[in-house]
Amino acid sequence: MRMFAAESVTGPAPIRRRYELTAIFLVVFGYTTLFFPIPAAADELDKDISQLRADVASLAGEVFALEEDILHPADSQVTIFLTLARKDDLTLDSVELYVDDTPVASHLYTDREFGALQQGGVQQLYTGNLPHGDHVLKAVLTARAANDRYVRRESTHSFRKPPGELRIQMSLEVRAPDYEPRMSFREWK
Repeated sequence: MRMFAAESVTGPAPIRRRYELTAIFLVVFGYTTLFFPIPAAADELDKDISQLRADVASLAGEVFALEEDILHPADSQVTIFLTLARKDDLTLDSVELYVDDTPVASHLYTDREFGALQQGGVQQLYTGNLPHGDHVLKAVLTARAANDRYVRRESTHSFRKPPGELRIQMSLEVRAPDYEPRMSFREWK
């Protein structure tokens, strides 16, 4: 019976070592190409990611539009605006709005915002939904009149909400000699 030495089966030690190193290299190279894609595949992946981002942005816009239609359907929508009828006799501090004794809006004015109103600007104070029927709008105003007196006034306006959109314009004015602020209301359909 003849015995084989390790060298006769696998070859001399230097050749065996070379095979082992080649095998290790192939295993490592295979794993790196598996987990670290080559540049062409990376470019393709970047394109896919860019396309997915664009799709997500587009879908987000569509979802926002649908959400607005659900939250504020045109059939029950009410919008309330504020304007100044006389622009130099009053410094507006804040406005609070209540619909059917429920607070719906509150706004503190900066000098810049008040300046925009003085130049003829229109401010949208509230947009919401109301069922058809009778409602009461109450506006609470805090301001400083031209005679340097601070005033707080409440004004109410009863209105009927018809089917469809309704816009209510609140105009604020102050007249001499008493410098008392007055609010007038106008409905737009």
